[in-house]
Amino acid sequence: MSSFQLISPVDGSIFAERAATSNREIENALSRSVRAQVDWRETTHAERAAICRKAVQYMVDHAGEIGAELSWQIGRPVRYTPFEIRKGFQERAQYMIDIAEKSLADLPASDLPGFRRYIRRVPLGLVLVMAPWNYPYLTSVNTVIPALMAGNTVLLKHAQQTLLCAERYAEAFRAAGLPEGVFQFLHLTHEQSAALIGDARIAHVAFTGSVAGGHAVQKATSARFIGAGLELGGKDPAYVRADANLEFAIENTVDGAFFNSGQSCCAVERIYVQESVFKPFVEGFVEGTHQYRLGNPLDPDTTLGPMVRAAAADFVTLQIREAVGKGAKALIDPNSFPAHRDGSPYLAPQVLIGVDHTMSVMTQESFGPVIGIMPVKDDEEAIRLMNDSRYGLTASVWTSDLEAAVRIGDRIETGTWFMNRCDYLDPALAWTGVKDSGRGCTLSRIGYEALTRPKSYHLKLLV
Repeated sequence: MSSFQLISPVDGSIFAERAATSNREIENALSRSVRAQVDWRETTHAERAAICRKAVQYMVDHAGEIGAELSWQIGRPVRYTPFEIRKGFQERAQYMIDIAEKSLADLPASDLPGFRRYIRRVPLGLVLVMAPWNYPYLTSVNTVIPALMAGNTVLLKHAQQTLLCAERYAEAFRAAGLPEGVFQFLHLTHEQSAALIGDARIAHVAFTGSVAGGHAVQKATSARFIGAGLELGGKDPAYVRADANLEFAIENTVDGAFFNSGQSCCAVERIYVQESVFKPFVEGFVEGTHQYRLGNPLDPDTTLGPMVRAAAADFVTLQIREAVGKGAKALIDPNSFPAHRDGSPYLAPQVLIGVDHTMSVMTQESFGPVIGIMPVKDDEEAIRLMNDSRYGLTASVWTSDLEAAVRIGDRIETGTWFMNRCDYLDPALAWTGVKDSGRGCTLSRIGYEALTRPKSYHLKLLV
């Protein structure tokens, strides 16, 4: 039987090891899920909400230890990891629980004498959630909680790098009294995952990961008539206009680019700045970058941890070298970050100017602590460059002109458009992408539509 080793980016040690779920165990899990869903779908919204709230509170109560464990798994500084649970996870879960009953309520048709007509949203059945390592709780909660609130059962498969996160979910739901079989987790190989998606008992797949992974999921579902939600990353741009609050824009775009070492699907990965404020923006951005302290993520003073693995850091380093080789200028001396080590996950942040779209650092997802900054003449040039991407997850504009922000946003090809904000998911709004950023939607009332199917009731009354 194959097994998974979780190699910690902190020191290269084996932090955890788990055996792959056997095919027999997969079959048993599927059978339990199907049986459990029969009763779970008959529970009331209030009953589901009570259990989900208890599970969420369990996670919040244990956020400290969960956060420390997460730091070992992915390298994010321990000063930040508990807040993935206490802030984003809790906020999204509570919001989706709060709106569930109203979002899933029957939709009445117009009155017609002698008839009662309405549309009911019924659960799909068994939902498979395939979650990534970079924000393992934030990305998975987008589907796990609403899927359960809609009356579905859930199978969760986390990335190898964060396989312990699925176990924490199971602990929380067990403590909350969730009936057996309603939520389960599996440690699967790629081959097992593809086979599972092809099983007739899987009613929906929610996948967050790479474009290549999204294609694999789409291929696995192609022979079946089921939905697949795919969140596949981005190359998210920011545009700083001359009328922006420059200090505010600098502070927030630095954070948007480098938080979690840039390992976020909606991190700021390229910045366009109007020419008149380009120089002060870059100077301020470099100063802000130097405020980070790269080091061991278990040190509470560390603000920038290692990347998830050395290979990821090597990829970003190659992007930087390619850009410099084509004429870009690197503004950060890696030696100013003593923990930086070539060939290791510990990579100093980098700011590049003199960049253009012939360089991969401006067009290909970096998923690391590097940013390219380009001057632009006006809104038209900014719009053209922002849309010059295979991705379309989020984009942001930094301006004091609301009307201009809306006007520009109407022409930007993304799922989310920010003004004076970036790298954030509002659970009241639909989380979705276009182009190679994927398809489908999570969060908001619309997110419940992917986890249910409409069933029409056409009832003739005989008097």
